[in-house]
Amino acid sequence: MITKEAAPAAPAPERTAPEPLLPGKKRHRAWDEAPRWQIYLPLGVYLVFTLIPFYWILLFALRPAGSTSLVPWPMTFEHFEKVWTDRSFGTFFYNSVLVGVATLIMTTLVALAGGYALARFDFRIKRGFMLALLCSQFVPGALLLVPLFEIFAELQMINSLGSVIIAETVFQLPLSMILISNFIKNVPYSLEEAAWVDGCNRMRAFLVVVLPLLRPGLIAVGSFAFVHSWNHFLFALMFLNNQEKQTIPVGLNTLMSADSVDLGALAAGGIIAAVPVVIVFAFIQKWLITGFSAGAVKG
Repeated sequence: MITKEAAPAAPAPERTAPEPLLPGKKRHRAWDEAPRWQIYLPLGVYLVFTLIPFYWILLFALRPAGSTSLVPWPMTFEHFEKVWTDRSFGTFFYNSVLVGVATLIMTTLVALAGGYALARFDFRIKRGFMLALLCSQFVPGALLLVPLFEIFAELQMINSLGSVIIAETVFQLPLSMILISNFIKNVPYSLEEAAWVDGCNRMRAFLVVVLPLLRPGLIAVGSFAFVHSWNHFLFALMFLNNQEKQTIPVGLNTLMSADSVDLGALAAGGIIAAVPVVIVFAFIQKWLITGFSAGAVKG
């Protein structure tokens, strides 16, 4: 019996190794084929819509009163002098700095203590407490006005900067405490244990080992507490009746009346209110990005 031999299988195609990447040459990717204008055009449109309001406010602040020119020339600073001296913006600026710095310090200290307790200790109501902190972020500040006003009236703190500082601190604490606890969780617990072995108590181990590593997180939390208290209008309007105690947001509101609005003075006041915030973020930008990236990942 003659048997037919099976045909040999076809050899598998050999896999060729990718060509080596030559020096100075980039590997081709699919998204590199997109024309540059498809990237730069949306960014340019977004930049124009972002910068036009800033240019418009500079235009009203720097050009003379009654001028309709689209270029601030001749340039004048009469509007800045008017709001700083005649409209008491120097006093408003001082009060805003005092409220912002005090809120920053109180929020950071209390959030640091509460965040450490949430990160390092276990207790029965820990989950419920964390849930309450998260749910408090859905409560608008307007709902706190009546109870806070009653409390401050009983304590005779109405028309005092202390009432605004306490209200701003209470409003900022839940989110700040959650962020600080995430920062502390990223610090290895073994570092504290090593400090205890070396003879440090818990407080000294925290100050020497943990606290220096929390600098980016503390800067991020403190900067947002400062900026929020600097820009917040509602608490200062409700708790401060005397003009000498008011802050910059309330001072800007006094520049507008039912009959007319001094656009030059209002623009100059807006620039005075915005410059400190821009300076703060310009100096802490590196720490701010590092802090949020550190708090975004649980260790």
